[in-house]
Amino acid sequence: MSEPVYALNLFDVSDKEEYLAYSRQSAKEVQAHGGRVVALGKFRVSAVGDIKPRSVMIVVEWASMEAFESYRNDPALAALHPHRVNGTSNYIWHLFDRLEDLRPLLK
Repeated sequence: MSEPVYALNLFDVSDKEEYLAYSRQSAKEVQAHGGRVVALGKFRVSAVGDIKPRSVMIVVEWASMEAFESYRNDPALAALHPHRVNGTSNYIWHLFDRLEDLRPLLK
């Protein structure tokens, strides 16, 4: 059985109409492909680090890496993804494996 994968999305909205076209459909498609939005956020302040802040944060829990890939590569969504690309800038899309604690990283 595949493990959940968490997608961290950080970005700026560069074209509201384009991003609205994406977001109107993406929520139901994410769910249909095994994803669940865990958190939405608006940038507040940079406490530590040198990464350029993005204005939006979305964390999506995917049932598996296969579920994530099915969303990203579904031919039926070929017209949807360009709205995300055209409606945002400075996009970071990082995937993380779920951990129960940090021990595996500290060995």
